[in-house]
Amino acid sequence: MTDEPALERLLETARRASRVGGDVLKSWAGRFAVREKGRADLVTEADLASQEAVYTTIMADFPDHGFLGEEEGKSIEGRGGYRWIVDPLDGTTNYVHGLAQFCVSVGLERHGKPIVGAVYDPSAHECFSAALGLGAWVNDRPLRTSDVTDLGKALVAVSFPPAVRRTDPAIAEFLAVMESTQAVRRMGSSALNLCYLAAGRLDAYWAKDTKPWDVAAGFLLVTEAGGTLTNYEGGPIDLDRPQFVAAATPSLHAELRKRLMSSAP
Repeated sequence: MTDEPALERLLETARRASRVGGDVLKSWAGRFAVREKGRADLVTEADLASQEAVYTTIMADFPDHGFLGEEEGKSIEGRGGYRWIVDPLDGTTNYVHGLAQFCVSVGLERHGKPIVGAVYDPSAHECFSAALGLGAWVNDRPLRTSDVTDLGKALVAVSFPPAVRRTDPAIAEFLAVMESTQAVRRMGSSALNLCYLAAGRLDAYWAKDTKPWDVAAGFLLVTEAGGTLTNYEGGPIDLDRPQFVAAATPSLHAELRKRLMSSAP
């Protein structure tokens, strides 16, 4: 693990890069072309411009580091085990429709372990960030997950595949959980869902169809804010295959996992 001053420097770069990307998204709003990556899965010129701005910002500080970006499969090998994992626009469909529920996510792992993360919401001017062992914040305010322990009192988020169908197992999971919660939300941004869980605005969140760049920063935010995060089986997360259950408290996490497991055929 890096020492504390170095970790703080890495965190500052992550925050700055996420804000730079967010500024690009704001500048492109309303003047971009859209193309489909697949059914219900969009990409815009703004995604590409944001990613390039984030990449340039990071490489100016750490030119020897690796980089993985969502758009156009941008992947660069680095030294020292460092890899920045970036989603330049999480919530693309929302962005395209003018819905203020999108963000830039910048995570950093070393030897496969997340150590720094920043997620910037340019609509709300909120920068969520975390560093391993140092805590989590929104702007300058420390974050802490809620103290909800009962699924019946929990506000829970879910992510579905881009082209979900009624026979998809995700629908069975949704139905199994929905009847036991206070409410379930599908908001269109995995990174912001994790941020809101860290901030106590959501109490739990589960997803089977996310990518590393969707969650690389948010996972660290949740754990540094005191939340519980595992894969579906209750074990460690594989960031390269991020299927997960996240909750504010261990008991809420256990109850949500039990519900999800009950939906399996």
